[in-house]
Amino acid sequence: MSSHPTAQPGSSSLRQQGYWWHRARTDLLEVVMAPHLGMPRRTLDVGSADAPSVGWMRTGQQHVNLDLLPEGLVPGEGVCGSATRLPFADETFDVVSAFDVVEHCEDDTTAVSELARVLVPGGRMLLSVPAYQWAWSDHDVQAGHHRRYTRPRLTRLVEGAGMQVLRSTYAFGGVFPVFLAERVRRRLGPAPQGDTRLPPVSPRADRVLMGLCAVDARVLRRRDLPFGSSVFLAAVKPG
Repeated sequence: MSSHPTAQPGSSSLRQQGYWWHRARTDLLEVVMAPHLGMPRRTLDVGSADAPSVGWMRTGQQHVNLDLLPEGLVPGEGVCGSATRLPFADETFDVVSAFDVVEHCEDDTTAVSELARVLVPGGRMLLSVPAYQWAWSDHDVQAGHHRRYTRPRLTRLVEGAGMQVLRSTYAFGGVFPVFLAERVRRRLGPAPQGDTRLPPVSPRADRVLMGLCAVDARVLRRRDLPFGSSVFLAAVKPG
């Protein structure tokens, strides 16, 4: 969903399918968001280039995927469009999700207001974004990000659109030391030119990272995490 001039189009999950971070995000999103899903009649997933990551949202309802690019959109469900100008009428959907999308929008206020506009009263908004502006690196530039967030910053943005926050938490806390080390390496090393590939991991490292994220999932079932490389948020549109 990016308009950043140096961004590589499309989701990294399409170019590196099965990468540990995408698999872990799917699991963590389900733990945090599924309790707020309810039994919707219509759901919209904005920025759906990696639509398989929201398979847990599909409960037999009418499901629509939207993205600027057609790659990864499900035939018969996919719509090309922008998060800042959704091609849907007011109060169309019971649930709207935008996972790692809002940071790609230069005008995030308009993007979140659009997500709120197409929700019915009582509808739920489900979001995830990258955390901490101090963690900005060349990866953010190449990915087409405009900013990173703290939990309070995302909460203020969503409440500004008239939404009531139900839950907000950091995620990927267990692998946070790995995240910090990777950002330091990017700061100190030469900046890769046009390389948006995620850092390769060995099968053993994959198992360790997924294991740490599984610990996150167990904690998130009971309480919020005080830090992590992502922010997850669920909100409701007042009736």
